[in-house]
Amino acid sequence: MSISDLELTAERASSFARLVLKSLQREYPNKLDHVLHSAEEVQTPRALHPAFYGCFDWHSAVHGHWLLVHLLRRFPDLPEVPAAREALNANLTQENLLAEAAYFRQPQRQSFERTYGWAWLLKLDEALSGWDNAEGERWRQHLQPLSEAVVARYLSFLPKQNYPIRTGVHPNTAFGLAFAWDYARTVGHNALATLVEERSKTYYLADADYPSRWEPGGEDFLSPALMEADLMRRVLPTEVFQGWFARFLPDVAAGQASTLLEPAHVSDRSDPKMVHLDGLNLSRAWCMRSIVAALPPGSATREVLKASALRHAEAALPHVASGDYVGEHWLATFAVYMLTSPTP
Repeated sequence: MSISDLELTAERASSFARLVLKSLQREYPNKLDHVLHSAEEVQTPRALHPAFYGCFDWHSAVHGHWLLVHLLRRFPDLPEVPAAREALNANLTQENLLAEAAYFRQPQRQSFERTYGWAWLLKLDEALSGWDNAEGERWRQHLQPLSEAVVARYLSFLPKQNYPIRTGVHPNTAFGLAFAWDYARTVGHNALATLVEERSKTYYLADADYPSRWEPGGEDFLSPALMEADLMRRVLPTEVFQGWFARFLPDVAAGQASTLLEPAHVSDRSDPKMVHLDGLNLSRAWCMRSIVAALPPGSATREVLKASALRHAEAALPHVASGDYVGEHWLATFAVYMLTSPTP
């Protein structure tokens, strides 16, 4: 396999769509993030989240919907299209999404899914925007109250967040900013784009000599280093980014960042935390591919990252369908995003 083979083919798209369709309306098992105020709030996942109750948890349900929309747009003739449309029509109703938006307005919900779930919700809205399709337009119209609630959360929270969260799991600040930036630029939300750019530079512009040997963590599905770099290649002019990246990860060009450049080993794919490392290999690959596209042709760093991205993809893609729900309910999304990320 070469890096040019990392494409989302129709065959791959079908297999990933089938994985998500098995999970999208599967209510149990379910991992709720739900603050209880009274016994009356002890409710089923579907009662709490009538649109996004499947796929084990709220954020995975959201990005499962993103995957189906993304595939419908790219491959409108897939055999799975009728089942995908049926599931999206059932879940993305006006009533369901108004209930999801109302949940965000309830007390003690200000940190709900901050910012990982927020980011995927905006990625779903972004995927629906600009699509000349009657169903897609209807789904996006229904989604708007929830999208507006999430944007309002970003605009309220980010000015108060004095320090970025540099973790390899859901609260990672760089990931949340990157997808918010994509959404803002796509739909023309200038206030959000301006805020994301300012926060990104405030948090990360002075970073240098990142200790890559500290990665990976044992339950990471995001690389704090590469996710930060993937954000900064978005918000900085290309030449500025190239200088920033050379200072940020100076050992990459020499191939010395071994724990960052070699795929993580997954010892137990039935463990819901250990299987995160398959997701890490996929997200590292998409970050590297996108960073490579922002580096000058012929640079040593570019070649090192291209080779590493390929190794990470080869290590993870065979295990997206592992046979265990703890990985299968979400890894297809990471695989699709990796295979459609910017390429050199």
